[in-house]
Amino acid sequence: MPWFPDFVSAAELARMELRAAGQADPVAQYLSALGDGRSQALETAWPGQVVIYDPRAGRIRGHRELRRFLHANNAWFTERNAHVETVASIRVPGRAVVEVVAQLRVDGSEVAWPVAIVAESTDNLSVVFRTYCSQWPVDGRRHVRDPILAPGSDVPPDAVGSYFAALDAGNVDALAGLFAPDGYYRESIGPHSTHHGVDQLRSFFSECFSAGGGIGLTPCVVTDDGMRCAVEYNCVRWGSHPLPPQAGLAIYERNTDERLAAVRNYDDVESPVAMHA
Repeated sequence: MPWFPDFVSAAELARMELRAAGQADPVAQYLSALGDGRSQALETAWPGQVVIYDPRAGRIRGHRELRRFLHANNAWFTERNAHVETVASIRVPGRAVVEVVAQLRVDGSEVAWPVAIVAESTDNLSVVFRTYCSQWPVDGRRHVRDPILAPGSDVPPDAVGSYFAALDAGNVDALAGLFAPDGYYRESIGPHSTHHGVDQLRSFFSECFSAGGGIGLTPCVVTDDGMRCAVEYNCVRWGSHPLPPQAGLAIYERNTDERLAAVRNYDDVESPVAMHA
């Protein structure tokens, strides 16, 4: 049967190509699996361990749990007629952070749901996906998100580091001054909650700090390509109110003079004071 070795070689080549494609862009592969409910491509690309930290489903570990999770998520997406559009990405060796907006129907209305996904791999066998978002656009509630990561990396000593210091201190003027004139802050609950320019930023941060001071974020993992910086953090304090540590991520986008062109937030931390929604 002279064709058999050729058949085996072709099948192995297809697997190698699928693995290479998945490892080159793991988030795209993951998003495709979320949409169609099929795990084969992920299992082929990552034959070792696949671990997912999902805000709704919790921690998923291993291929068996992966299959159940993807099947359930596909049904959830289909019910809401969801589709996903990529907004921006950061890629460094071994890690990628991708921002997307999921368009879906909730109670008969179209909703834009901002989501950030981190894919991290330390070898060519296993991968970890960490997803960050607010569930407010989906069910109108804030959900306490337990920490995923331990405190670790320091933030860069530029506008991003200055932002963390001013946020912690509750310094409204310092925060607003870090943004470019056309810079903006987008809350995690959706693009409708975006604050543009110095006046809107000052008003927004003043409202945030009305709980008795600044907001304490403990950095865990930093992914930085020079233009955009993603910081995965645990929020531990809001004003004078200590909080149970809660996982989140923010994207800090620099402009050409290294001021902040944008800050986009992805968490479900609830303010201890009444704020707009």
